[in-house]
Amino acid sequence: MSLLEGLNPKQKEAVLCTEGPLLILAGAGSGKTRVLTHRIAYLIKEIGVEPWRILAITFTNKAANEMRERVDKLVGEGSEDIWVSTFHSTCARILRQDIERLGYSRYFTIYDAEDQKTLIRECIKELNYNEKNYPVGSTLGEISNQKNELISPLEYEKINRGDFRKEKYSNIYKLYQKKLESNNALDFDDLIFKTVELFTYNPDLLEYYQNKFQYILVDEYQDTNTAQYKLVNLLASAHGNICVVGDDDQSIYGWRGANIRNILDFEKDFKNAKVIKLEQNYRSTKVILEAANHVIKNNYGRKAKRLWTENEQGNLIELNETFDEHAEAEFVAREIIKQIEDEGREYKDFAILYRTNAQSRVLEEHFVKHNIAYRLFGGIRFYERKEIKDLLAYLRIIQNPCDDLSLKRIINVPRRGIGAVTINKVEEFAAANNMNFYDVIRDNETVSVFGRAATKLKDFADLIGALQIQASIGSVTELIEELLKRTGYLEELENENTEESKDRIENIKELISKAADYDNKEGEEASLEGFLEDVSLVAEVDNYNEGDNAVVLMTLHSAKGLEFPFVFITGLEEGIFPSYMSIVSEREDSIEEERRLCYVGITRAREKLYLSYAKSRTLRGQTQYNRASRFIKELPKELINLGKANKSSDPLAGIRQRNRILNNYTPYESALKNKIPAPKNITLDYKEGDLVKHFKFGVGTVEKISHAGADYEVTVNFPKFGQKKLMAGFANLKVVD
Repeated sequence: MSLLEGLNPKQKEAVLCTEGPLLILAGAGSGKTRVLTHRIAYLIKEIGVEPWRILAITFTNKAANEMRERVDKLVGEGSEDIWVSTFHSTCARILRQDIERLGYSRYFTIYDAEDQKTLIRECIKELNYNEKNYPVGSTLGEISNQKNELISPLEYEKINRGDFRKEKYSNIYKLYQKKLESNNALDFDDLIFKTVELFTYNPDLLEYYQNKFQYILVDEYQDTNTAQYKLVNLLASAHGNICVVGDDDQSIYGWRGANIRNILDFEKDFKNAKVIKLEQNYRSTKVILEAANHVIKNNYGRKAKRLWTENEQGNLIELNETFDEHAEAEFVAREIIKQIEDEGREYKDFAILYRTNAQSRVLEEHFVKHNIAYRLFGGIRFYERKEIKDLLAYLRIIQNPCDDLSLKRIINVPRRGIGAVTINKVEEFAAANNMNFYDVIRDNETVSVFGRAATKLKDFADLIGALQIQASIGSVTELIEELLKRTGYLEELENENTEESKDRIENIKELISKAADYDNKEGEEASLEGFLEDVSLVAEVDNYNEGDNAVVLMTLHSAKGLEFPFVFITGLEEGIFPSYMSIVSEREDSIEEERRLCYVGITRAREKLYLSYAKSRTLRGQTQYNRASRFIKELPKELINLGKANKSSDPLAGIRQRNRILNNYTPYESALKNKIPAPKNITLDYKEGDLVKHFKFGVGTVEKISHAGADYEVTVNFPKFGQKKLMAGFANLKVVD
């Protein structure tokens, strides 16, 4: 079979363009993975490129695994030599070989988000800062942003001299990095940062990898940050055979460092670059694509393209206004049941997407009430559960005894009589003598200074030593089983004999199954460091299993890369989606990124799309009254069917709903249309910039006043409730002196 068989003209062009820089603008559902895999196979089978000279990088393990499976089928023997992996896995593999040049051991630990937060708390405490003033999440975000921009602690310190708050961040950043190094640990951002650093300080090593990878392919290029962009450019600068695939309309990770300019400016970075657009969609109906095109065309920062399909016209988009979030959730639940009972659909055919995780609670309540099987993404991940974190901490210490963070987590788990006072004493001794925790307790001479606790500390060190021997002679599965036996961890849970302990035992068994799968994986030599790397780099979306017969609940960000027959996008209200933060943000493209997120949500649907918004919504204990999202108003009327959710006995309800949604009337104009009396002779005793008080929303600032028939529309920004548009005659705003 020809490698070009079944490809459309643009896909063929992309496969055949093998030399020089190439930008493939791949719209949603346009078959980009097919193009990438066929291009790799064409390079090997038709051009004669050695498999080991090809590097293919993407962002998630799910995408990398899918690409790997397809490449293996197309290429056959020798395909195992192609590097197909995520950015982080690629960098971890390079660092395992040569990180000693940066002063680390190749047995470094990769810290996850919870480990990073624990270390940040230690730093804040050690520096005597108030955690309320420097919250762990925002502090970690600041450090992550610097690493994504390749700014080291010393550079950050120089840049921010004289800025009181950022000088404090600088001190935390420096101490945090120092602790990572002493623990022989890297965080996720370090994997990219340190690889770039390795290449920058070691030109011979960079030259080796430049010569090795003659052809580089990068998927989801619109999601790259500065560090990833620099890495790719370093590797490709020698030969220029770089192919990047992406869609600027799906760039939705600016908040975590992704730079849309990387894809928009590709032709500037690589002269004589060829650009090929993949605009034929194989996923969705014509109606869904028309909706997506009409929404995204309102963005200015994008490359012109328009999705089209030969698929059927399809169902109109169901648009529903509900009284509140409970009515919205009830509508979603009943519609799913209706489709299952009347049309023979399955739970797995449905995905419910929302802007924030907080919106899932009410949906879950109504799904439970109706006995709807569902799976929630964004809750506690498997590898973040206590029992799994404990066992992984043991495995980390076995592999990397310098990892003080992991050691302190499990030195008294299960309880072995080593309390916080003893741990603090060992830490102080280790710091004073420039040693790590494990070296202190395994040495007979140094451990003896801790008196009665010495025996317990030495017993623990001996336990780790015995498990290190097991790790060197057996599989990962055997190591975990020996670990459970020697520590009594599993026995303690069995003796507890509660529902919670039984669940935890099941999770441990699942970890053992994961280890067994890893040990039996073909084409790879199993090792403890490989297993730990495998589980450290798992993303939430990697756990999605299309075979699970359950409705999927997830954020719009998590849904990228997935597709479903039926998609519900809920909470389409100003201040919710787009988010309030994007509305008031100083970033010029913040609303554009929200619109791209809406585009991503719409294009997840294959057969039918539901959009819903509530007139009132209670989130985090506060009730909000927001208008329908601007994204709804960007949809053509002919694509929309007004749904039946929360229909009132009021005979004018349907008319008001249609006017409000499709004709974009203000509340006052709707009142005129339905002959509801409007206030007359309105005079205002406040102006733009004044503080006013509302009976429900409290005190806010008047941002804008505009005429609305016989009334005024007043835009007020309330600190607790966000921006509200109110009719002066009804709002009864009072000036605050």
